[in-house]
Amino acid sequence: MRALLKRVARAPGGRRGKWLVLAAWLIVAVALGPLAGKLGDVEDTSANAFLPRGAESARVNTELEKFRTDTVMPAVVVYTGEGADAKAAADRTAFAPFVPAGEEVSQPIPSDDGQALMTVVPLDSEDDITDTIDKLRDIAGANAPPGVDVEVGGPAGSLTDQVAVFDGLDSTLLLATALVVAVLLLITYRSPVLWLLPLLSVGFAAVLTQVSTYLLAQHAGLPVNPQSAGVLMVLVFGVGTDYALLLIARYREELHRHADRHEAMRIALRRSGPAILASAGTVAVGLACLAFADIDSSRSLGLVGAIGVVCAFLAMVTVLPALLVITGRWVFWPFVPHHGTPARKARTVWSRIGTAVARRPRWSWMMSVAATGVLALSAAGISMGLTQAEMFQDKPESVVAQERIAAHYPSGASDPAKIVTSTDRAEAIRTAAAEVDGVARVEDGGDRTPDGQLTTLSVVLQDAPDSKAAKDTIDELRDAVAPMDALVGGTTAQTLDTQRAADRDLTTVIPIVLLVVLGVLIWLLRALVAPLLLLATVVLSYFAALGASNLLFEHVLGFAGVDWSIPLLGFVFLVALGIDYNIFLMHRVKEEAARLGHTRGVLEGLTSTGGVITSAGVVLAATFAVFAGLPLVTMAQMGVLVGIGVLLDTFIVRTVLVPALALDLGRRFWWPGKLFRHLGARDRAAAGSDTSPSARDQAHEPA
Repeated sequence: MRALLKRVARAPGGRRGKWLVLAAWLIVAVALGPLAGKLGDVEDTSANAFLPRGAESARVNTELEKFRTDTVMPAVVVYTGEGADAKAAADRTAFAPFVPAGEEVSQPIPSDDGQALMTVVPLDSEDDITDTIDKLRDIAGANAPPGVDVEVGGPAGSLTDQVAVFDGLDSTLLLATALVVAVLLLITYRSPVLWLLPLLSVGFAAVLTQVSTYLLAQHAGLPVNPQSAGVLMVLVFGVGTDYALLLIARYREELHRHADRHEAMRIALRRSGPAILASAGTVAVGLACLAFADIDSSRSLGLVGAIGVVCAFLAMVTVLPALLVITGRWVFWPFVPHHGTPARKARTVWSRIGTAVARRPRWSWMMSVAATGVLALSAAGISMGLTQAEMFQDKPESVVAQERIAAHYPSGASDPAKIVTSTDRAEAIRTAAAEVDGVARVEDGGDRTPDGQLTTLSVVLQDAPDSKAAKDTIDELRDAVAPMDALVGGTTAQTLDTQRAADRDLTTVIPIVLLVVLGVLIWLLRALVAPLLLLATVVLSYFAALGASNLLFEHVLGFAGVDWSIPLLGFVFLVALGIDYNIFLMHRVKEEAARLGHTRGVLEGLTSTGGVITSAGVVLAATFAVFAGLPLVTMAQMGVLVGIGVLLDTFIVRTVLVPALALDLGRRFWWPGKLFRHLGARDRAAAGSDTSPSARDQAHEPA
């Protein structure tokens, strides 16, 4: 790896190499840039894109594709209030042109209490459903008599409202994230020019990421959906800026020591390169572990995110160094680093924090554990699961329609369960399904495949499709029809399958992620005690972030619960990203400990990296906080959880807990590695030369 880093360092840090590197990136951006805009073309928006692999509900969706060439997705229009009959009749005529051949708009179906009417409009799912729903809503909302309320919902309406959440998500997130990062870089560097270089480098990384993702999706089957595509850009900006901050800080430090900026950059890359590589590798491999998840949307997020991290790493160790060397020292104006001047003040806020921690290290780490432990206790009371109505921060029309249906009809009337069975067993299946508790009725008739081999039956449930009672009914329904080789699907079944897969994924993916991260830390630090403790601190930080987020969700943001996907995705993101700061810190501590001794090395590492890691943590937390403003609760929850976790890692774990543990354990922190033995020999040599208390104190004097 050292030889590779030396070769990488020569190119962007070389007098001619810097121009070649910049030219290569410009060629890539110009040549492949048009492909970056095609990422949306390969996004999978089908129902199975968010379902577990092999789930029964996903198999039903696959089987339903065999039934007709013009697959139908119903929209449900609900009318409430006096005088709704005339409006429903007029709308039925107006809806007719949107119905595919062979289908018709249903007659208005009155509720048992006589307070509502419901019209089912079958739509061709091959057409632009969202555009059609918009037109239906315009018709339904026009000329409604006073006191009559009309809402368009059903599966087609729900899909339209969900698509609206992601419509323009990539561009909105990209602009918001870029603005947040730009402002924070301006505050960090207080330079009118320097902030542009990390942002420009991240822009190169974003183009490469989108192109790579598009090509892999197009030709290698990489799963991509709107959620993973939206998170991708935030992740690239966040981790890319982190790596930029670390490299620029080390480059600036070397500029104070070397007159030649090319030499300063080569040394900065060689010394910070292993930490950046280990960090990028940890995050990428950690996210890639989501490939073992059953839920396709989680797999997509992990694999796509890993590609983004790799592309961000490549940009930050090539084009960013080239840009920095090309622009020269003046880019830091007005705080230009001059050769021969001190790299930092003798006393900084981080040196003061280090001194305070060193006075009472055991008390410091115990208090840190206690504080994070109290927050972690709040995670015990999390209410898991969100209904369809609770998935949006602002209630969309499809949710209002479902509430009206639930108030006046069997709650499952707008979104029945689907049973797929062989045609010769259809009547037996119908009889068995009708006898299941929780089934309101089995609809008459049933669709058949063109060859007549399969039949689908619609089963109306008594309870709301996303309620626990409806899920229990699905289980009973499956038990009743499974002996006859029938499959049960539909929205309720999909929710149930996703919930159970999320539980399985937690027990499968989390151990894999922990083992992978532990392996990277052992390789980087060449020790066992330090990696185990670092991993434990990040896990503790995760539970503290989960508990703190739950308090915000419940008492501030007013969310009804936590989505099933959040614990796993939050864990993977926080362990992978949170370990970044421990890697940045401990890589520098290891370097300084070999030079200065353990105690002084810990304090020097904390002092040297304190400012840059804090800036990186604030930038990363702020980029994920962008999600909090999105209308989809799941995305908002992930943004809040990751943001809080990163801040806890930055200000408590990395600043107090880890240094305090290292100081309390002494050289045992590096057991059984080479540094552990080196420090032992150093201590014995110091003891042999002068065993007086004053000499021992000086050997461990804080930096």
